[in-house]
Amino acid sequence: MSFVPKTQPFNGKINTVTLGTGDKAVVIGGQNVLPFYTFDAPIENAPKIGVEISDLANEWTAPGLKEFYAGCTTMAERAKKAETMPGADFICLHFESADPNGENRSTAECVADAVAVAEAITMPIVIMGCKNMEKDGELFSKISEALQGKNILVMSARSEDYKTVGASVALAYGQKVGAETADDINLAKQLNIMLKGLSIAPQNIVMNIGTAAVGYGYEYVASTLDRVRAAALAQSDADLQMPIIAPVSPDTWSVKESSASEEDEPAWGNCEERAINMEVATASADLIGGADAVIMRHPDAVAAIKKFITELV
Repeated sequence: MSFVPKTQPFNGKINTVTLGTGDKAVVIGGQNVLPFYTFDAPIENAPKIGVEISDLANEWTAPGLKEFYAGCTTMAERAKKAETMPGADFICLHFESADPNGENRSTAECVADAVAVAEAITMPIVIMGCKNMEKDGELFSKISEALQGKNILVMSARSEDYKTVGASVALAYGQKVGAETADDINLAKQLNIMLKGLSIAPQNIVMNIGTAAVGYGYEYVASTLDRVRAAALAQSDADLQMPIIAPVSPDTWSVKESSASEEDEPAWGNCEERAINMEVATASADLIGGADAVIMRHPDAVAAIKKFITELV
């Protein structure tokens, strides 16, 4: 008598969220099993990889990045090049320079960049701001209006500004909204409830529950991912069944292990290799924990994670 394994799919299921339009649109979420548990049930939609394009990308010094984007001077040119990166599923525009405490680039300039990118590529677009709440609120609203009909995801709505961001992004212009919290299942659930209270459909909400470079308090990230996914699947908690996106690259490229020069830390080896390894280690940990999409930067890291996903799904 042959052995027939007992499968354990859950009754709870992660919502599906569609990003973008046309042939290049991607769907995240949809599974009713733990990450990569394909022996329990098929994974409806494999995790997706986004490529970060910063408006400060001219300051990137990693040789591999400089080589890949050689000849590109604008966000649109870099986005068009990133669209050809093997493993890429969507493009994330990171408007770091809008920060009033930094370059304080105008909202109009950022919107013009977003429009140029939307005209140059066909992949879905995700928007990240500068972490200044007032500037981000204005930026998110204007970009959502300018890219109406493109079905973009705008990160992030936080508990302090969810009404403003949620209303302008999702309700006024029909875009998807990212709910950002910091490694706390209760805060994540509460924010989702508040966004739904604005009449935003769950299928228009993606969670960013917080991430960090491995080794930098990552145990809090891992614990939160596990608890959120368990509640969504095992407990069928509808307030935690939104798919999860993890912006890996901003965290991993800013830590000392990725940025310290070989002159300062000769024992650590090649600086670019360290950054790639940090990005791969963090992205793979996020995916194993339950992230449905990760945002990355280096072509080699993207290729490694694409192989990781393909072989497990």
